[in-house]
Amino acid sequence: MPWFVLVISGICESVWAIALDRSKGLSRLIPTVVFVIGLVASMGGLSYAMKHIPIGTAYAIWVGIGAAITAVYGMLSGEDAVSLIRILLIIGLVACVIGLKLVD
Repeated sequence: MPWFVLVISGICESVWAIALDRSKGLSRLIPTVVFVIGLVASMGGLSYAMKHIPIGTAYAIWVGIGAAITAVYGMLSGEDAVSLIRILLIIGLVACVIGLKLVD
């Protein structure tokens, strides 16, 4: 269960990061509400997971999931450039996250 919660909280990390960008400095109501809900869910899930998973592993996986999803979102939305090297680096990031789970 802690691993499942950690993955979900990593997804919530990308939700709050994207919502924060969309809120335009917390000036738009709906994205700001999504930001707060995503932030609370993400931190709550990370907190729970860290009770059962070592801090270094939990944090690295949480950040890795959030960063990968947010980077892919940026490329799909057109806000970030799409390039082969970016795609390969995101794949490498995901591979590292999976590797951390496998060695734990």
